[in-house]
Amino acid sequence: MIMMGAALLFSACDRSKKTPKENPQATVALPAFDNDSAFAFVKAQTDFGPRVLGTVAHENCREWLLDKLREYCDTVYNQSFTVKTYDDKIWPCANLIGSFAPEKAERIVLAAHWDSRPFADHDPNPANRETPIDGANDGASGVGVLLEIARQLHENQPNVGIDIVFFDAEDYGPRENESVPGDWWGLGAQYWAKNPHVQGYAANYGILLDMVGSPNAQFMQEQFSLRDAQDVVRKVWSTAYELGHGQYFQNKPGGVITDDHYYVNKYGTFKMIDIIHYDAASGTGFDPVWHTLNDNIQHIDKNTLGVVGTTLLQVLKNE
Repeated sequence: MIMMGAALLFSACDRSKKTPKENPQATVALPAFDNDSAFAFVKAQTDFGPRVLGTVAHENCREWLLDKLREYCDTVYNQSFTVKTYDDKIWPCANLIGSFAPEKAERIVLAAHWDSRPFADHDPNPANRETPIDGANDGASGVGVLLEIARQLHENQPNVGIDIVFFDAEDYGPRENESVPGDWWGLGAQYWAKNPHVQGYAANYGILLDMVGSPNAQFMQEQFSLRDAQDVVRKVWSTAYELGHGQYFQNKPGGVITDDHYYVNKYGTFKMIDIIHYDAASGTGFDPVWHTLNDNIQHIDKNTLGVVGTTLLQVLKNE
């Protein structure tokens, strides 16, 4: 994903080193969500190594993800396709979809990307900038949360149909110092939005997770999300506040971010929002470990995973 240039509409958030406290206005009991399980799902992905297109780690992680989806979901789709990346290379890819109650017309999409960045082009050490990253936060954190949600839904399915979508080829965009015309980010989401796994597919709305595992995470309201699906943003943020997560889910506009949701909104038949950590003080707008070798399992906070996971489960429960 990339940050688009835009004037900031709010003051920089507090960068306290302390973990944010739950706000005392919590009025709803937390739904069941195992933070340790979500963390284990994140770690299992990083244990394969960087999940870069064309690598053994990418292939092995795909098979593991498919096995987990088959364990929890009613129906699983392995959407294979090829993409051409900005450097004129062709790669085999796969979007992985796990569906609950596929027969139901009322549907919600929960999504994340499962690939990782092929080069650490923002690493502070220039010698590291051609090295692939683990992508513990940038990719694996959202997948880990959604796998734990799938495990919970296997036991207690909601009243609506749910499709969990893991997008491939999100993070193979140009390096920081390269300018290549074209839409080279979110290639898996672009393919899925134009070629859904079910002909004529429709959903009520979608929620994308990206970089949802860092300590002290601040989830501002991403501006493409506000533009395209303000009602869904309000639904999610108000639910988080009811659960006592108001220190994480900030009622403030965040960055203008070209992420997978942007392409779903551009090419698809429904609207999707992005829950993504925003850091106005970092210089990039993202977590300081973004696109560096420090984006590893040591920088994942179980509590943050739980904040996001319980919020999504409560959103589903309210449908």
